[in-house]
Amino acid sequence: MLENFWFNVQYGMNHVLDPNGYDHVLFLMVLAVPYVFKDWKRILLLVSMFTLGHTLSLVLAAYGIVSVNGALVEFLIPVTILIAAIYNVFTAGKKDKGKSIGLLFFATLFFGLIHGLGFAREFKMFSGQSENKLELLIEFALGIELAQIIVVFVVLFFGFLFQTLFRFSRRDWVMVLSSVVVGLVIPMIVGSDLLN
Repeated sequence: MLENFWFNVQYGMNHVLDPNGYDHVLFLMVLAVPYVFKDWKRILLLVSMFTLGHTLSLVLAAYGIVSVNGALVEFLIPVTILIAAIYNVFTAGKKDKGKSIGLLFFATLFFGLIHGLGFAREFKMFSGQSENKLELLIEFALGIELAQIIVVFVVLFFGFLFQTLFRFSRRDWVMVLSSVVVGLVIPMIVGSDLLN
């Protein structure tokens, strides 16, 4: 029983930390980069909204409620990352981060739904004939949440390092990391099956 639990949690963690599917990590990077350690409550809430959206779309797919065009979803995933990165570039250094938090939570939930749909087919095969899909989903979601917290911690740690040791301003750190992500996702969008 515990063996199954850990297997499913690790499966969720591996989904996020998979070097071949680094889109998840890129999204977390642009989500976390504007923040510092003292903002941990807000970022934890944002990460949880993403997990919620991701899990919701897996529930809908696992129970056969939704079926989506895989090529469209594979195109939309890097587009969501691009939107978040560009948003960071244009809002870097601005003080009114708190005002748009409702919109940010909604957007993160929505992006989580899209990212979850990208994994739905594989998850459906993984859950297969499992008689307790809900338990499997919860354990998988726990793995996703743990891995996301690790990624966010690493981003915040590097942010702290660059801003403290290398004297980067917070604005420059956000601009640099978001621009790197933009550079990584544009080829993903251009190379997607939808455009080829």
